[in-house]
Amino acid sequence: MFDFGLRIRELRESRNMSQETLGRRVGRSKPVISSYENNLKTPPLDVLINMANVFNVSLDYLVGIEKKETVSVDGLTPSQVETVKRVIYELRDKRDRNTYHG
Repeated sequence: MFDFGLRIRELRESRNMSQETLGRRVGRSKPVISSYENNLKTPPLDVLINMANVFNVSLDYLVGIEKKETVSVDGLTPSQVETVKRVIYELRDKRDRNTYHG
């Protein structure tokens, strides 16, 4: 079973963010963030959207539907977006070559 509170805590801690800081960024208090992380309360949609933006993940990932994080290219030029795509492609290709045992 998916643990939503754990997902929030892992995302927050991986960014070295306190509950208080996350709370400020999504318009909630530290105790409310704690209640989300302990699965005592479920955040409303506006807070979920804010959290997804703060953590730079999709809502699907945040709520456990999708298991992958996303990379935002907002604000990048088309040339920079292409560079990011090439880097991702190269990293995936290298990973696949390293795991292929055929």
